[in-house]
Amino acid sequence: MECNHYIGIMSGTSLDGIDAVLVNFETQKPALVKTFFLPFDETFKSSLLALNHSGDDELNKAALISNQLAQLYAQAVNSLLIDCAIIPQAVIAIGCHGQTVRHCPEIHKRYTVQLVNAALLTELTGITVVTDFRNRDLAAGGQGAPLVPAFHKAMFMAPDHHRVIVNIGGIANLTNLEPDNNAVSGFDCGPGNLLMDAWCLQHIDQPYDNNGQWSSTGQAIPALLERFLSTDFFSCPPPKSTGRDLFNSKWLESYLEGNEAPEDVQATLMQLTVTSIAHSIQEYFPGSTEVYLCGGGAHNLQIIKLLKKVLSDKKISVTDELGVPADWVEAFAFAWLARQAILKLPGNIPSVTGAKGERILGAIYPV
Repeated sequence: MECNHYIGIMSGTSLDGIDAVLVNFETQKPALVKTFFLPFDETFKSSLLALNHSGDDELNKAALISNQLAQLYAQAVNSLLIDCAIIPQAVIAIGCHGQTVRHCPEIHKRYTVQLVNAALLTELTGITVVTDFRNRDLAAGGQGAPLVPAFHKAMFMAPDHHRVIVNIGGIANLTNLEPDNNAVSGFDCGPGNLLMDAWCLQHIDQPYDNNGQWSSTGQAIPALLERFLSTDFFSCPPPKSTGRDLFNSKWLESYLEGNEAPEDVQATLMQLTVTSIAHSIQEYFPGSTEVYLCGGGAHNLQIIKLLKKVLSDKKISVTDELGVPADWVEAFAFAWLARQAILKLPGNIPSVTGAKGERILGAIYPV
C-alpha cells in the first residue's frame, strides 16, 4: 500500500510548547499514529510574548526567532520520526501553522503574522513543508481564522447528532456541526486560557491553574465580569477571530480597580471563558445537543463543571470520545490541512471565516 503519512505541528496562543503528530491517511478515516510534545523554556516563551507588541529591533528579533522555531519544530519532527521508526521519505508533508505573534483581521488592518522559517524547516527535516495557512483566506476577505472547523467537519460530523466542538486553547473557538443541512459554522468566542495563565503566573508563580484549583478558592466578581463582557468583541456577530492583540494583560488591567483579591480575579476570568463559550452556543447554536471539548482547557475540571451547570441541557464531553485525544486535535488538523494543500483541495469554510469562497490554503516548500 502506498505510504500516505503527514505530520502536523502546532504551537498555539498558550505558548506552552510544540505539539507534533504523525497521521496516517491510508485508511478511510485518518488515524493518529504517534504524538510528541516539546515544551518551550521560559526565556524563549518571554521572547515570543514580547513580539506580540511593537518594540525595539522587532524585525531582527522576529527573524531570529523564526530560525529558532524552525530548529525546535525540526527537533520535534525528528523525535517523532525516531519514535515511529520511520524515515523522512515516508512522510509526504509537514503542516506547520507557525507561531502567531500578530493577528489583525480588522478591515483597516487585515494582516496576520505566524513566525517560522519554513525553508529552513524543510532543510532540517528533509520533508516538504506547508505553512502560511491564514493569509490566503484573509486575502479573500476572510478572518484567516479559525481554520480547524474544516477538519472538525471531516472528523466529527455525524448524520444524527448536532454537535459543537469547543477548542479551549489560549483563545476559545467553536465549530457548529449541524447534520440536517450538512452546515458548518464557527468563530472565536473569546479568551480561553491565556488570561488565566498570565494572571496565575503573576500571582502564584505557576504556569497555569491546575484543574481550576486556585480559581475555586475565589469568588467571581459580577461587576468585573460585566466590564469584561462590555468589550465590543463579545457583542460583535461572527465571523470573527481574535488573539493576544486584544486579550492581553493590558486589556485585563484596564478593567481592574486595584483592590480585587487575586483569586477572585482568577475566578472571574474563568467565568469569562465559560460565559463567552456558553452564551455563544446558546445564541448561535441553540439546537445543539452535544458539546465536545478539546485543547488544554478540556482538562480543567472547574471549567467542565461550570459549563455543565450553564449548558445543563447538553451532553458535555471531550473529543477523546470521538476518536481524537483533546490535546492533539489542532496538530492533527494541520496535518489534514497540509494534505488538502498538497492535493489542491480547499481548506477553509467561507461560512466560518467570511471569505468570498473556498480557497486552497498554504504555501508549499518542496523538499
